[in-house]
Amino acid sequence: MRGKSKNNAVIPGPRRARPRNDGNKNRSHADSGDARALAAEVLAAVVRGTSLREALQPAQEKLRDPRDRAFATALASEGARWWLRYDKALDTLLQQPLRKREPVLHALLVLGLVQLEILQIPPHAAVAATVEATRALGRGGFARLVNAVLRRWLRERAALNARLDSQPETRAAHPRWLIDTLTRDWPKRADAILAADNAPAPPMLRVNARRATREAVTDELAHAGTTATPHPFLRDALTLAAHTDIARLPGFVAGHFSVQDGAAQIAADLLDLRDGLRVLDACAAPGGKACHMLERADVRGLALERDAARAASIGQNLRRLGLSCKVRTGDAGDPTSWWDGQTFDRILLDAPCSATGVIRRHPDIKLHRRAGDIAKLAHEQSRLLTALWPLLAPGGRLVYATCSVLREENERVVAAFLAAHADASTQAITLPAGRAAGAGWQILPGEGGLDGMYYAVLAKD
Repeated sequence: MRGKSKNNAVIPGPRRARPRNDGNKNRSHADSGDARALAAEVLAAVVRGTSLREALQPAQEKLRDPRDRAFATALASEGARWWLRYDKALDTLLQQPLRKREPVLHALLVLGLVQLEILQIPPHAAVAATVEATRALGRGGFARLVNAVLRRWLRERAALNARLDSQPETRAAHPRWLIDTLTRDWPKRADAILAADNAPAPPMLRVNARRATREAVTDELAHAGTTATPHPFLRDALTLAAHTDIARLPGFVAGHFSVQDGAAQIAADLLDLRDGLRVLDACAAPGGKACHMLERADVRGLALERDAARAASIGQNLRRLGLSCKVRTGDAGDPTSWWDGQTFDRILLDAPCSATGVIRRHPDIKLHRRAGDIAKLAHEQSRLLTALWPLLAPGGRLVYATCSVLREENERVVAAFLAAHADASTQAITLPAGRAAGAGWQILPGEGGLDGMYYAVLAKD
């Protein structure tokens, strides 16, 4: 579940170097454009609670070379993915912890270990560049300490890795509560889920059928040097061979495609869309699923989002893709504030959830989600489902979806709803990936090349 170790020699570590101040404490990493220094600041912010996406955006703007931006992004992402392993490793490698007094330097050391063990950067290059990054951060007085820590790791890596592998949290780089929950919910598949979470996912696109064909987009990308492969059972999906700046690819600005994992694209199929239907996307931002509906059929759509700032992103996506629907701000759990009294033929409830099915794309979820969140989320999911049901026309269907793999948020929420609503029944789901889970269908991370996703289709009698 981690990168291979290339050097298994175990010899005594060096004397601990004493940090010194080189007088450049206020020097900014932005002046040097050091990708490792920027990644360390991003990772430190993520550990403090900032989302990885939010922390990365300003950092990327400070790097002019696309290769540096890509490296900083990969490094910060893998740092978040493996933090729970290599943060713990530093307890052995450092006599005095740096987490609180030098959090960015601590993050840089974690990234040094990630470079050696996960990204497999040659040791001499990883160590030298990480030491140089201390100077870019204005912490040159710690350069000898950083050098000593990383070289000690290289000398003792076999024993240190064995120690980390002896504990579930550091072996899997997941919080213990999540390991225990996955083991309880998916006893035969927990290890596969953990492994999938620790394997970065390739980018996936959704082709806008109103403006392009999948074949035309594939050819256009190929001419630009980007390899895209049609997904075997999703008609609008393409998988890219490597990460790239998708907004700069030919066809993006023209609205030929969007970024969306294939698991999320299944929603449009399950809604059984036809021209003229009145359709609600109840938790719509940033608008990917709402746009997919409009690409599929001439429906009368309403995209609802509680957060006004996030609702703005729906309009941006609609304009780029050449689509049109109503966008409103409101709480799906309180229809009196936004509903006009006309029922909907189709409702999509992509409910707020733990996001435990998309950790491979958003590894910071490991650091931000807590065990106590799950019951609260399940209560909110039930609230939204109950509030939206009266808005569905008889004979209509509501698709309940989460990007969670936890049963408490998925099949148990649906089972409780069905028990309380005699006019609700379920439509059977069968997909090439995943399995039946209660009244719905669960895809686990990596199955069919997709993210983890749960779906249930509810019909109104």
